[in-house]
Amino acid sequence: IHSFCKKDDHNKENLFNSLNYDVAAKKRKKDLLNNKAKVQYFHQEKWIYVHKGSTKERHGYCTLGEAFNRLDFSSAILDSRRFNYVVRLLELIAKSQLTSLSGIAQKNYMNILEKVVQKVLEDQQNIRLIRELLQTLYTSLCTLVQRVGKSVLVGNINMWVHRMESILHWQQQLNNIQITRPAFKGTTFTDLPLCLQLNIMQRLSDGRDLVSLGQVAPDLQVLSEDRLLWKKLCQYHFTDRQIRKRLILSDKGQLDWKKMYFKLIRCYPRKEQYGDTLQLCRHCHILSWKGTDHPCTANNPETCSTSLSPQDFINLFRF
Repeated sequence: IHSFCKKDDHNKENLFNSLNYDVAAKKRKKDLLNNKAKVQYFHQEKWIYVHKGSTKERHGYCTLGEAFNRLDFSSAILDSRRFNYVVRLLELIAKSQLTSLSGIAQKNYMNILEKVVQKVLEDQQNIRLIRELLQTLYTSLCTLVQRVGKSVLVGNINMWVHRMESILHWQQQLNNIQITRPAFKGTTFTDLPLCLQLNIMQRLSDGRDLVSLGQVAPDLQVLSEDRLLWKKLCQYHFTDRQIRKRLILSDKGQLDWKKMYFKLIRCYPRKEQYGDTLQLCRHCHILSWKGTDHPCTANNPETCSTSLSPQDFINLFRF
């Protein structure tokens, strides 16, 4: 009896250890998906099939949240040609689509946003762009949290309050950035001929960048007020009809293109241009990044791809 009891205790101990192992394994699996996870929910395929029409299958599997989970946004933000596209998409989702995301998609959204902020803090580039994104998201969350009684957000209210605190912390970090002047002592922008400086300034698509550039040096201030520069900027972003509706004359009786630009951007959306975008295959209706392999049966898959703007991407999942 004594030996049997010893043996039974040994078996019980083994069983207890086995149970502990199972619990630990389940906990690790759960931690991978909980709010502390810092990696995007991983899918082997980097594309998603977009169902045609409004069907039961589409409502179940082809959602904005599912697309956000499957498409590789974590890698996209590291590509300078895709960075602005992803940021614009995050901003549009923050404005009106947060409640349509699943719980996992919302975690992915916050994890990707954190990676975007860390990248900006390291590179010291696109600071204003990310400030605007964070402010848009914080404003939307303030509105949604107040309506928590209507269950408009997935998850515990305390989790969303914590996320809002993280956004405030990121905003503070961005505000504390001190731009360091590079040690490069070669030719600078102001050393170039005036015609080249103007040529470069004409490549800027945001009028606020022109204003900021004009504050660097007195000579650049003069160039940044060039009427032709602001005229081209207005003609790039807006149609002739839109411009005719917002004419502003200066004291000298000439068109004040600078004032017209800032008035136009308050009334109409600016033209968006991206180095790389998500693409939809017209043949097989698969959505993916350019260069991503997907099971297409077309003879020339490259000719079947259509570029999508961030708004076009969101519109795909409105049904």
